[in-house]
Amino acid sequence: MGRGTSTYDGISIAWAIVEYIHEHPSCKAKTLFATHYHELNEMEKSFNRIKNYNVSVKEVDKKVIFLRKLVKGGSEHSFGIHVAKMAGMPQSIVKRSEQILKQLETDNRQTGVAKPIGEIAEQREGFQLSFFQLDDPVLEQIRDEIKGLNINDLTPLEALNKLNEIKKIILAKS
Repeated sequence: MGRGTSTYDGISIAWAIVEYIHEHPSCKAKTLFATHYHELNEMEKSFNRIKNYNVSVKEVDKKVIFLRKLVKGGSEHSFGIHVAKMAGMPQSIVKRSEQILKQLETDNRQTGVAKPIGEIAEQREGFQLSFFQLDDPVLEQIRDEIKGLNINDLTPLEALNKLNEIKKIILAKS
């Protein structure tokens, strides 16, 4: 899930990083920069040492098969929804994400500006799915333990030990 970064923030940060690496050849940084921002494909036209590659895919009967072969050129399509489906995401989420994507792409083509997220959210027709039940006592216990941690005072080993304790709590519940 997002961590407070808008799409344009993310693209801007990624662009600036790639630009910095390109413009500082003294670093001699051979870099593989993987991103889902298709807009960055355009950088190849302006920066002579940037080369786009993508992992080839084959689409068969609306299914995506990743061929695990690196090929020249930027990817023209996003396969995030296909990957979500392959990962076992609930069908209701997959269908809703397809609806939202279609709306965003339509709005962007018509106006060049995507419809505000609030307007799209209003069209959800009562869609709601809870990922977490915060009334679960085990989750409350874990939440309280995490909230009580001062991560600035933990050594890496202490942090791993705490993570292992939390894992044991979860496994005991299962």
